[in-house]
Amino acid sequence: MAVHAHPDDESSKGAATYASYVSAGAEVLVVSCTGGERGSILNQELAGHAMAERDITGLRRLEMKRAQQALGVQHRWLGYQDSGMNDDKSVPKNSFADIPLEYSAEPLVRIIREFRPQVLITYDEQGGYPHPDHIRTHEVSLEAYRAAADPARYPNTGEPWQISKLYYDRIFNLERIDAMYLALSVKEPDSPLLEPLSEAREWMKDRPTLATTHVPIGDFLEARDAALRAHASQVAPTSSFFFWPNDLVREAWPYEDFQLIDSKVDTDMPESDLFAGIKGDS
Repeated sequence: MAVHAHPDDESSKGAATYASYVSAGAEVLVVSCTGGERGSILNQELAGHAMAERDITGLRRLEMKRAQQALGVQHRWLGYQDSGMNDDKSVPKNSFADIPLEYSAEPLVRIIREFRPQVLITYDEQGGYPHPDHIRTHEVSLEAYRAAADPARYPNTGEPWQISKLYYDRIFNLERIDAMYLALSVKEPDSPLLEPLSEAREWMKDRPTLATTHVPIGDFLEARDAALRAHASQVAPTSSFFFWPNDLVREAWPYEDFQLIDSKVDTDMPESDLFAGIKGDS
């Protein structure tokens, strides 16, 4: 189970991993905490621009359905309203980040007890980046991870379930950026991608290496790209931030990376499988 803040986050953070496990026969459930209602139109060449201005909520639901089909995953909406990227630190009344944690965690506990996942993926305490909904997604995920196993918590949401492993997304990391930059500088020294990669290397140079688990996803990059392109209001199909040459990715860093935060099973580091140590590994 992967818990994300908005529709499109699942496609930019772990999509190839989800597709790879679906291909291997695992059940994969993506949970979107909000509908992305307060998101901006980030692709100014969007073919459905008129619908986006009239009904961004409806459009983002259609986009999520297409992304879900591209990945082959199951999907659930948690049902909360987007809190918006509020620079003044305030959040709209009754938005996801405004609702007290003990209430907003309950529907996720219910989904966990129903789906009974072995692995849960979410964001770190910074939310991956400091959007109010990303931070609250982290908080809700950890609360639900703990509460779902406790029969005294949320007793009307189903039988208790202990998730075996908890991971944070660490897909955007310096090792990956370094590998891409070095490979590209050799193969295509005039590539326009080198400048943004160089800038990313500079501002990430002091970040610690936190990933413990590198999932091989080279065969599933096209599924990831299809899912990302499904979110056309948020991702331009020519975006150099999201879309790198897949052949180069397969050569330089054919992995998506995660950090094991808690495990109820024994496992050896580094891992190449989120299910390592779990009986009946996928």
